[in-house]
Amino acid sequence: MKPIFDSTLHEILNKRLSDLEKHFNADFLFYYGPITDSLDKPFRDLIEELKAEKDTKKTLFIMLNTPGGSAETVERLVKITRHHYETVNFIVPDAAYSAGTIFCLSGDNIYMDYSSSLGPIDPQVYNGKNWVPALGYLDKVEELIKKSIGGSISQAELIMLREQDLAMLRRYEQARDLTIALLKEWLVKYKFKNWDTRSSTGKSVTEREKENRATEIARDLGDNKIWHSHGRSIGIGALNGLKLKIEDYSNDSVLTKLIRDYNDLICQYIFRNKGEIFFHTRNFI
Repeated sequence: MKPIFDSTLHEILNKRLSDLEKHFNADFLFYYGPITDSLDKPFRDLIEELKAEKDTKKTLFIMLNTPGGSAETVERLVKITRHHYETVNFIVPDAAYSAGTIFCLSGDNIYMDYSSSLGPIDPQVYNGKNWVPALGYLDKVEELIKKSIGGSISQAELIMLREQDLAMLRRYEQARDLTIALLKEWLVKYKFKNWDTRSSTGKSVTEREKENRATEIARDLGDNKIWHSHGRSIGIGALNGLKLKIEDYSNDSVLTKLIRDYNDLICQYIFRNKGEIFFHTRNFI
């Protein structure tokens, strides 16, 4: 009975994905799961399958549900998408945190509704056992160093500071610096490419102004003093406050139904099968 049920469900999901492709006149890829080091090869293969078809489009939409992962992997995924597509847009029906946020910020447009979330761009680094948020470690070490300089550090804190692995701390610093560099490059090159005039004044926007805005966004999204938590949900209101333009489909009843009918069903399917990583295109499920 289960194979028949799954086959029917696959047909429904393929139909709903096709409806989204027709609505946007674009190729479509769904991804659910962490952004791990091994992700780029299956991602590349699926993109190449889409581009091998005669009716492939110039625009790719990626619907993303992820807790985050590796910024280095995101860089490789962006190279793949930009090799094949002129325009890459993201839809975040639920949440794309950490490296998922970094991935979204490589897009030309980001589609969210009032319940969607991005997260602080705190890159995660594998410490040999687990993926850990880099900025949390760096902030704590900086706090202990300041206490040491000020003469207020406790003996227990001093021991903690001495036990830090300098090689790992350097990896955390490199992950942070890579994230900021990637965001500055991608925001200017893709998200801001059509930002020619200021809406408030009508004045032309210079390349330097685009770079400054990208730097501000990268700085604020990576500031733990603002968000306090690696898993903090950042919605449309906060993103608009950072002057990051989001395509809000909250009041678009047609698009909301298309996205939720597809995303809610495929997520239920993933949960039922206890999947950790899941791809869907018109060629693969």
